[in-house]
Amino acid sequence: MEKIKLSNGLRVVMEKIPNCRSVSFGIWVKTGSRYENLENNGVSHFIEHMLFKGTERFNAKEIAEQFDAIGGNVNAFTSKEYTCYYAKVLDEHLPIAVDVLADMFFRSNIDDLELSKEKNVILEEISMYEDTPDDIVHDLMAKAVYGEHPLAYPILGTRELLENMNSKHLRAYMGEHYTIENTVISVAGNIDERLVELLERHFGDFQNHGSESEIVVPEFQSSVLFHKKKTEQNHICMSFPGCAIDDERQYAMVLLNNAIGGGMSSRLFQEIREKHGLAYAVYSYHSSHADNGLFTIYAGTAPKQTKQVMDLTKEVLFDLATKGLSEDELRKGKEQLKGSLILSLEGTGSRMNRLGKNELMLGRHYSLDEMIANIEKVSMNDVESLLDHMFSEPTSIAMVGATDKTISSVRRDDFVTLRANK
Repeated sequence: MEKIKLSNGLRVVMEKIPNCRSVSFGIWVKTGSRYENLENNGVSHFIEHMLFKGTERFNAKEIAEQFDAIGGNVNAFTSKEYTCYYAKVLDEHLPIAVDVLADMFFRSNIDDLELSKEKNVILEEISMYEDTPDDIVHDLMAKAVYGEHPLAYPILGTRELLENMNSKHLRAYMGEHYTIENTVISVAGNIDERLVELLERHFGDFQNHGSESEIVVPEFQSSVLFHKKKTEQNHICMSFPGCAIDDERQYAMVLLNNAIGGGMSSRLFQEIREKHGLAYAVYSYHSSHADNGLFTIYAGTAPKQTKQVMDLTKEVLFDLATKGLSEDELRKGKEQLKGSLILSLEGTGSRMNRLGKNELMLGRHYSLDEMIANIEKVSMNDVESLLDHMFSEPTSIAMVGATDKTISSVRRDDFVTLRANK
């Protein structure tokens, strides 16, 4: 991995992989729903869409044709804390990808006619999301934990706010957030010494400087939220405090997540799906942000089985709170994590993503050997310390379904009491 700065100070991180024929190229911007407010929520995602709707040189169809003609892929995504525009192409076509993405980044038209059409596309995206209760419940969970904090804002925004947005709003937001300080270019694949000159030519004139946006650290709120919706299943989430993206306990968190609900051999999957057959989807995950994190359990089950699923989930967590992980789980978890880590780095796309996210959010990078060493040194004491943190607050619960009867009566501080008395 090599990190440089262009003549204007723009950060570039790159990794040469000579034994492949593809290159993945990404432009990362530190902007997302976390950096929005109650007047412009959804603007980051709207901008992401609009950068594909035409530039001074290409219309929307021609942008797509540029990549189709070379057998490449181009796309983008917006999260709560960053937006990424990326392409994967054959190494010989990298100049085309950089040229088109730079044109989109700097010279998109963002005219009101295209904006009006794309606004309707996003409204349809919101409608699709609203028809998917197993998506809704995760946003509801964010509201339960973060309350009025921007981390609770939906990435797509709301219908009312989108209706009021115009090109001036989008351009003003870009002027404030699409700055050199907030932007990183990441490249991984079969690259050579010509890359820096290529990037200098297309990005060297970027002169929009600015200060990094300030963020407010949220407090974990222990609460229950219910969204009534006619569904065949109840969709339930339970959340606990997790780790920030730069927390040294991240590796212990991944190991703990794998044991609880991160795979087919996990406690929750085996107990709820395999042993009792009560759910098709049951899992856990950990989401890290710049200054905090969230550990979440999800299950979707029939209304008549909801109480039993909740009881079994609590039993798994009770056992964890009182006994912790076994040495065997810790050992197997380390091998599983090492294997998944190595496999995930075999593609240029995953390496480009790792480089871009690490530079944007952490400002530092770890080699594969360093990451494996960090996995190996996780001790049972580290896991125990993390469990103390997770069970330091009563759990938050969110549910989408026909009735909140099951979750309204749940004792949410049992884990805190158990852990304190351990």
